[in-house]
Amino acid sequence: MKFSTIKALICDMDGVLWRGEQALPGLLALFAWLTERQIPYILATNNSGTTPEEYVAKLARLGVDGVTPDHIVTSAIATADYMRARYPAGTRVYLIGMNGIREALIDSGFDLDDDPTERAQVVVCGIDFDLTYQKLKRATIHLRYGADFIGTNADRTFPHADGIIPGAGSLLAALQTASDRAPTIIGKPYPAMFEAALARLGTTATQTLMIGDRLDTDIQGAQALGIATALVFTGVTQPSDMISSQAWADVAYEDLASLVRAWAGDEWYRAQIKAQRG
Repeated sequence: MKFSTIKALICDMDGVLWRGEQALPGLLALFAWLTERQIPYILATNNSGTTPEEYVAKLARLGVDGVTPDHIVTSAIATADYMRARYPAGTRVYLIGMNGIREALIDSGFDLDDDPTERAQVVVCGIDFDLTYQKLKRATIHLRYGADFIGTNADRTFPHADGIIPGAGSLLAALQTASDRAPTIIGKPYPAMFEAALARLGTTATQTLMIGDRLDTDIQGAQALGIATALVFTGVTQPSDMISSQAWADVAYEDLASLVRAWAGDEWYRAQIKAQRG
């Protein structure tokens, strides 16, 4: 890859920058490089459970300052944008999801009150670490009465500190099985999130690099729009998965640290690590 052609960055977070509450190698070096070279960036994640403000706070806890909510595009934000263009304020929504998607929908004017005597016009499903059978039951009933079905993303798994756990796609599969309805998916690999990121960056696809940990979302979605891609093996996709995969990233690295070293050069990277250690 000719890193000299890269003018902007789109970067996934979970499995690339951190796993759970643990920073992954290269986190601080990446942001130091972006700041030094004044490279604009968007942090784009399929995780709909966390708000941009919570991501900013998490990055600060991990030692990264200067990130603002405007740097972050989540599948929750993309879902709310999609719905605002298609449904009027006050539309009744039944939600399976966490704080990120809940705040995005409320801020967009949708009615999330769960009144069992009223039928929802839309069922929205994202990651929900407090999922219950009752939630699945209520969503299925709304869907079988004709509610539209929207999924924030279709990630079957989620990289967690405890290991690889069920993602929003696993919840969508349960609802699809129970309702005989297929959802409209908003997040990666579908184009809405990548287009939103490019619009914020003000760069073309050919000037932009996508760093991700998943072939099926980060890499394939970016490549479909002509965005250069770099895969790191610290999240979901592992080197063994490449044997049977028909999709390939432009470049792949063991971790973010190896990628930053290739982009910035060994001398810069060594000096940065030395400075971090004091």
